[in-house]
Amino acid sequence: MLTEPLLQQLHTLRLKGMASALEQQRASPDLADRSFEDRLALMIQQELGERAGYRLAQRLRWAKLPMPACVEDLDTRAPRGLDPAQLAQVIDLGWIRERLNVLITGPTGVGKSYLGAALAHAACRADFAVRCFRLPRLVEELARFGAMQRRSALFRQLAKADLLVLDDFGLAPLADETVRDLLEILDDRYDRRSTLITSQLPIDQWHAYLGDRTVADAILDRLVHNSYRLVLKGESMRRHKTVPAKPTTASRTRGH
Repeated sequence: MLTEPLLQQLHTLRLKGMASALEQQRASPDLADRSFEDRLALMIQQELGERAGYRLAQRLRWAKLPMPACVEDLDTRAPRGLDPAQLAQVIDLGWIRERLNVLITGPTGVGKSYLGAALAHAACRADFAVRCFRLPRLVEELARFGAMQRRSALFRQLAKADLLVLDDFGLAPLADETVRDLLEILDDRYDRRSTLITSQLPIDQWHAYLGDRTVADAILDRLVHNSYRLVLKGESMRRHKTVPAKPTTASRTRGH
C-alpha cells in the first residue's frame, strides 16, 4: 500500500500518534532494517504516549490548578517543619486510593498553595480526576449555580472528582448557607473521594470559623479524622524572592 493513503487512514481512525511515528520512520533510513514487529511496536508506543498526553491535558484543563507546580520542584531545603517521611507518603498519593484527606496549614507565604497545587498536578498525572478552587471562588460558583437553580448539578460535578482541592480555607467569613453547602459537598465525598485543604488557620480554630456548632461538628468529622495533616512553619518564602531595589542615580554617584 502507498504510504500517503495509509497515513490518511491512520488520521481517519484518529491514530495520530501512529501516523506521526510512521512519518518519522520514513524520514529515518536507519529504521529500514528493523523488523516489522519492532517498527509496529514503536508506532504503538507513540500512539499510547500521544493519548496519555491528551488525557493529561484534558485533566489539567478540568482541574484548573491555581498555579503551575509539580512535586519534583518542591523546595525541601527550606526549613518549613515538614517531616520528609510524611511528605513522601503524601506525594505517593496512596491516600487518594484510600479515600483519605490532606490538610495543609501554616502562616502565609510558606508554600501551602504550591504544595497543594503540586499534589493536584501529581494526581492528574496519575490519572485521577481533580478539581481545584480557592474557597472564595467556590462560594462564587455556588451562588452562580444557585441563581440558575442548578446547585445540585454543581454538587454532582464535585462529587465525581477523585480529588477536590480547596485553597485559602478560612480566609474570609462564610455565610450560613455556604457552610451548609460545604457540608453537602463534603458529605458526598466522605469515604468515597479525597479532599485537600490549605489554610492559614490552625485546625483547632476551624470549628469557631465555621460558626454553627452542629454543622461545624459534621464538617470536621468528615474532614479531620481520616486525614494526613501537614503543618508548615517558618517565614514567608516570598520575602526571599523579592527583587532588590535598583540604586538611584544619586546613590550610584555617592558610591563612586
